[in-house]
Amino acid sequence: QVQLAESGGGLVQTGGSLTLSCAASGIIISPNAMDWYRQAPGKERELVASITRAGSTNYADSVKGRFTISRDNAKNTLYLQMSSLKPEDTAVYYCHYRSRYSSADYWGQGTQVTFSS
Repeated sequence: QVQLAESGGGLVQTGGSLTLSCAASGIIISPNAMDWYRQAPGKERELVASITRAGSTNYADSVKGRFTISRDNAKNTLYLQMSSLKPEDTAVYYCHYRSRYSSADYWGQGTQVTFSS
């Protein structure tokens, strides 16, 4: 059974940094493509960053140059390093995996990133 558990969200200020983690069980992340999505209040869930099976990365224009997706194969964990944070980055961030065998989608429970004034 695939399970994804995000952590690392919290309160941040403009220009701050935060690293989100996604611990995976039931799959080995290294040979799989995985993504980070986010959903802001009143908005649709959007793709933020992806890492392919080969390790190539892709980012939404809104976060390019500020966010970095990576994985630690030994820990079977996906990361999203976020820097130069802006109020518009406020959202619930989700880890996502789509099985290349069944095409089933798996999501974590999400971790909240909120700006403090």
